[in-house]
Amino acid sequence: MTPSYLRMFTQPKAAILLMLGFASGLPLALTAGTLQAWMTVENIDLKTIGFFSLVGQAYVFKFLWAPFMDRYTPPFFGRRRGWLLLTQFALLAGIVTMGFLRPSQDLTLMAAVAVAIAFCSASQDIVFDAWKTDILPAQERGSGAALTVLGYRLAMLVSGGLALWLADRWLGWQLTYWLMAALMLPAIFATLMADEPQAVSSQPRTLEQAVVAPLRDFFSRNNAWLMLSLIILYKLGDAFAASLTTTFLIRGLGFQAGDVGLVNKSLGLLATIIGALYGGVLMQRLSLFRALMIFGLLQAVSNFAYWLLAVTPQHLWTMGGAVFIENLCGGMGTAAFVALLMTLCNKNFSATQFALLSALSAVGRVYVGPAAGWFVELWGWPLFYAFSVVAALPGLLLLWACRDTLTLSQKTGAFLPRVELTIAYRLSLKLLMLGALLLLIWLMLLIANMLHFSLADHLLSALFSSGLALVLASIIVGSVLDYVALRRTRYN
Repeated sequence: MTPSYLRMFTQPKAAILLMLGFASGLPLALTAGTLQAWMTVENIDLKTIGFFSLVGQAYVFKFLWAPFMDRYTPPFFGRRRGWLLLTQFALLAGIVTMGFLRPSQDLTLMAAVAVAIAFCSASQDIVFDAWKTDILPAQERGSGAALTVLGYRLAMLVSGGLALWLADRWLGWQLTYWLMAALMLPAIFATLMADEPQAVSSQPRTLEQAVVAPLRDFFSRNNAWLMLSLIILYKLGDAFAASLTTTFLIRGLGFQAGDVGLVNKSLGLLATIIGALYGGVLMQRLSLFRALMIFGLLQAVSNFAYWLLAVTPQHLWTMGGAVFIENLCGGMGTAAFVALLMTLCNKNFSATQFALLSALSAVGRVYVGPAAGWFVELWGWPLFYAFSVVAALPGLLLLWACRDTLTLSQKTGAFLPRVELTIAYRLSLKLLMLGALLLLIWLMLLIANMLHFSLADHLLSALFSSGLALVLASIIVGSVLDYVALRRTRYN
């Protein structure tokens, strides 16, 4: 008899999650690293290759069109499966089309197709995240997140390293892209076999409701701002440690690039997969709060492995051990973190809210790099990795502050409403919206600048700095208000 905590992995739902997770990760490298390699082989100039990196912005700003996918339902297969099928067939067609093109001859058209693939891939992610949020009960979210991570990581390996090897040694670029397109077919089959989540009575009826109602619903909760801070900070220490890992191993310790690539990529990927799966199994026995706390502590402590590397003599085995331990604990933390995002979503607006929360979770990972480089230059590698442990502590303290309301949300699916300090909260929300608007304007002007519409660099820098400062300030102020309101509620 299968133990209860392993039963999720033996259900047909597990295979569907695995295949849809694979489909979610497959297009990413095909419009990023693999495409860059193809363009490099075709002798495209570095400036143009750099411009193509903007294709990935679709994944950051997917929340802008997520309300559309919450509001409208395709005429077949339901609100979630219908959109999944549409995006998957569009991805299949886009990747096949990419195979017909050559960077040296069809660069402009290839850019347009790459943007279309990234848009469809981000849209598929929106619906897949909403589907698993709607379909998985609370006790299965950890396992579901683990299976998703497994499929996603395998897809990145296939569309990244394996695709490059096939293109270089066996098939060439055209047949390789067509093979990658064919790998979308199992995902289409999985979508057809999946269950459509039960319809909710309060599904948005207008596009305005789809845009405004998810924000109103989230920010009316008594711990909304604390949760935003938690999402940013929970994996901050992990992001700090990972931001310069390759540079640390090659330049800081003197390992050969080939050895680092083999150990850091292959062994690191294996450890992340094992960690995510093991974390999913453990979450069958643990509450979400306990899983987040235990895995978060492990994430923090595992960074000491890199500190130990920095203060001991160079050895390939110790490097492998440090990489394995850090990625193992990081994978466990990722499984719990994805389960947290699902728990925070209202099923009426799961596409929009998950897209917003997942975009916010990327803030620490994206913007920690400059600070990390400055820290290493100033203090050196040992103190940098010691600080990465300390950087994980604020997230754990916030988690402790949110323990009661988080446990309630996991058990009941309900969110306690905010009843105090409403005027101050409105000010914080306006600051957040103003900051987000400035960042959106910055992105549009940055794209215009890359298209040779000359704009002053100081204007772009001012917009970005102001927007980011307003967003962070609003979250800090809102979090303080949340903490004060929770204490008042607890002692009244």
